Amino acid sequence: MARTSRRTPVRPLSTPERILQSAERLFSERGIDGVSLREITTDSGVNSAALHYHFGSKIAVLEKIFELRAKPIAERRIQLLSELKFDRQGKPVVEDVLRAFLRPALESQSMPGGDNFRLLRARLAFEREQVRRRVLDHAFNESSRMALEALAKALPELAAQELQWRFHFLMGSMVYTMAQPGRIESLSKNQVDTSDWELALERLVKFAAAGFRAP
Repeated sequence: MARTSRRTPVRPLSTPERILQSAERLFSERGIDGVSLREITTDSGVNSAALHYHFGSKIAVLEKIFELRAKPIAERRIQLLSELKFDRQGKPVVEDVLRAFLRPALESQSMPGGDNFRLLRARLAFEREQVRRRVLDHAFNESSRMALEALAKALPELAAQELQWRFHFLMGSMVYTMAQPGRIESLSKNQVDTSDWELALERLVKFAAAGFRAP
């Protein structure tokens, strides 16, 4: 007698989850200012009263998206950075610090819904400074400062401002890589595939380490 397979029923999304799912996709496609509250409510199938009840504003919706998406990235960074090994001089290996900082962001692209957040993270770099700082500072400042401190220990000969400039370029490379704009695919006639995050991670670590070690 054939056994019937039982599938675990899919839990329907709650009202806040539907709002966040729609907002994340719309924000990733058109940016924060390019999406109205009405479009979010229409897309999610809820009324405006429900959105205001659960979140209050469009920025609050964005902050909640980043709380849910960015928190695991930041926590994973902090974990990896706290596990760094140090030599007798108290110095970690530059590549280890870079990998601990970059890996959680790049690997998040392979998670469910990762594509939408990948594009949203890239778009946020071009949003108004007030919005950009409010969201990114809250989400990533702690883990980014921890990475900076580890790099300062790895490269004590670098002046603080020089280290900060190089970290600025590292973050730019990370966000651009996450955005996957397709430019190098076009220029290389698809010999390079930036969607392979593990390959991109190792290439970026090697490139960035050389930049941090430069005189």
